[in-house]
Amino acid sequence: MAVLRLSSRFGSLIWAIVALSACQPEKELSEPNYSADEVDGMAAASYWVEPEPSGFENQLNEDLLMTNTEQLITDSLRSGEGYFSADGTKLVYQSEQAGTNPFYQIYLRDLATGETSLVSPGSGLTTCAWIHPNSGAVMFSSTHEDPEALSKQAEEIRIRESGVERAYGWDYDRHYDIYRSQGDGSELVNLTNTDGYDAEGSYSFDGTKILFASNRTAYSRVLSMAEQKLFDDDAAHFMDLYVMDEDGSNVKQLTNSPGYDGGPFFNPDGSKIIWRRFNPDGNSAEIWIMDADGTHQKQLTADAMVSWAPFFHPTGDYFIYSSNVLGHANFELFIMDVEGNGAAVRVTNTEGTDILPVFSPDGTRVAWSSTRTEDGTSQLHISDWDHQEALGLLGIN
Repeated sequence: MAVLRLSSRFGSLIWAIVALSACQPEKELSEPNYSADEVDGMAAASYWVEPEPSGFENQLNEDLLMTNTEQLITDSLRSGEGYFSADGTKLVYQSEQAGTNPFYQIYLRDLATGETSLVSPGSGLTTCAWIHPNSGAVMFSSTHEDPEALSKQAEEIRIRESGVERAYGWDYDRHYDIYRSQGDGSELVNLTNTDGYDAEGSYSFDGTKILFASNRTAYSRVLSMAEQKLFDDDAAHFMDLYVMDEDGSNVKQLTNSPGYDGGPFFNPDGSKIIWRRFNPDGNSAEIWIMDADGTHQKQLTADAMVSWAPFFHPTGDYFIYSSNVLGHANFELFIMDVEGNGAAVRVTNTEGTDILPVFSPDGTRVAWSSTRTEDGTSQLHISDWDHQEALGLLGIN
């Protein structure tokens, strides 16, 4: 869910986006030969090119679609990737706080009172939280059971304090597992408990299923020499989508494509899944949609840039996502018809990087991560959303 993989050719954007998500430098490797009947599709582009001029530059829709915008989280070094509870009263999100752990931890916030509690154990890395629609339990991914979690925290602090510049790369840590706990962090249960990166989980609207992304296959079988070389260079190469029951049982693989598949979400009635798929070399990403059983996969965007983090509007009529189609260092929010009919519509036009948008369950608000802050750090923002205006701009009757 929060993972954004970018080639090093995107230059200074790497550090601009690290405050928001995860990036990965370019890898120079030949891909193995995949026949069409062995995989279920790849993103359309395999290299980055300067985009052709588009009509998006003159689309100034933010004031029409989003009103009463405010920075939601103000007590964090950086924050991002927030998801609403089913009743819209709470938000679970990740936040970095001053202290001995330099990595994100998971917090639960009451939107009316501002009362906030730590959900995750406080050690290791965390990402991708979600609130169960019925029980209110919180699901998230964490590496706190990694025996080296504390030493990795200390090393990260040492590197940051040294002032040494480095290319940022999302670490698909094999110790990431998906956990469930109560909102106060109690009753913690490991739902995946499998070697490999298990993260980016989301519940179905009835709470009976969990979608997630994993590279577990790379740890469960012997890789060929070519596969091992690819995996050693880029652990995302074996990332695919999975679904399991809410208790972690009945795991089923849904995608099988070279390169990264991740950030999956169900539509409101549970019949469709939307997600992001990177091409095998990681230089571009497109939005895809499929039936809930993994069939009828369809590519919705074809911009040869980085289009990612899609999220359904609760009506199911359209989705919102982030893309740098306006220029590799300029991520804005867009909306598009779920069938891919017609052109996308630009949503944001305020200076700063805008990513990871989500709608409230009633569709009247949108929350997202943005660097439109005074100090340029990533923080969660929230706005009122005009659904009727969105339908009009998309030409949906």
